[in-house]
Amino acid sequence: MSTAKLTEVILGVDTHLDVHVGALINVNGQLLGTLAVETQTRGYLKLLTWTRSFGRLQRAGVEGTGTYGAGLALVLRENGIAVFEVNRPDRSKRRLEGKSDPTDAESAARSVLAGSATAIAKTHSGAAEAMREISVVRRSAVKAKTQAINQIRSLLVSAPQEIRERLWDVKPAICVDNCAHIGSLGPAPFLSALTTSLRLLAKRWQALAAELQELDDTLDSLTQQYAHRLRSQFGVGPQTAATLISVAGDNPERLKSESALAALCGVNPLPASSGKTVRHRLNRGGDRSANNALWTIAMVRMRSDPRTRAYVTRRTAEGMSCKEIQRCLKRYIIRGLYPLILADLSESRSTG
Repeated sequence: MSTAKLTEVILGVDTHLDVHVGALINVNGQLLGTLAVETQTRGYLKLLTWTRSFGRLQRAGVEGTGTYGAGLALVLRENGIAVFEVNRPDRSKRRLEGKSDPTDAESAARSVLAGSATAIAKTHSGAAEAMREISVVRRSAVKAKTQAINQIRSLLVSAPQEIRERLWDVKPAICVDNCAHIGSLGPAPFLSALTTSLRLLAKRWQALAAELQELDDTLDSLTQQYAHRLRSQFGVGPQTAATLISVAGDNPERLKSESALAALCGVNPLPASSGKTVRHRLNRGGDRSANNALWTIAMVRMRSDPRTRAYVTRRTAEGMSCKEIQRCLKRYIIRGLYPLILADLSESRSTG
């Protein structure tokens, strides 16, 4: 076997919708070449063949493994290559070195070589991905449904007094039902247009409500089947369980420890000490949907769980603010949920 075949090389890829650009370096950091390929299976295989002509490929850094780079990441994993998620270079580095696709690809490869890119890419092929897909659709449906009722109320606010009094109701479902069954509001052009607008918005709201019910039923079924340990915990519902499972990903080996999951959810306290002041601050990073899921669980427990209520009382007496208590609670919650998430993910992968 030739020496070139034994030499380890590292691949970095800058991903886009139509074209991926790969850059190859050796373990000494020398740039060996760049190649642009189309975003199809034959393009991924062409990139892999080109890479292996320079040496032995075991590691690759790919931008956007959950979006544009998902297909490439899958092909690389199927060929026994460890795929690491790489963030875009920061702005200060771009100001110094410039911006181009080959430069970004080279930067991705160097991040893997330096050890700064350590996040293993998600596999996107199991129960966690299924929950993520349903959650994405659900979020957009909730947003559209809220927008529809807001538009109905806005039209009613500026409508003639007798129309507003007849159709308005504090409860959205009743207000929508009133608007869905209205006849003609009058012969005037603006009243005819108001009739059509209210009726269409009401039907849109009702259709979205039915869609949300179907999505909620699907999430409930998925989490009961693939996240039953998580669902058994106080304050954890279908939506919060699905969010935490999807953020963790289908390959639990990504999560080296519960502190890694805490950082992923943005609930790990960050040191903010200076001089004689020793303190920690809230983490504004991490996945904000997972952070919100933990906040929801914390709020439910603060309201209804006796142990949590006692903890809040004790911490308040010690002088901690409400936000500080919530930060601590979210950290404690993720510590308790971490082994359950791992167990659920491992079980779903073995049965999937």
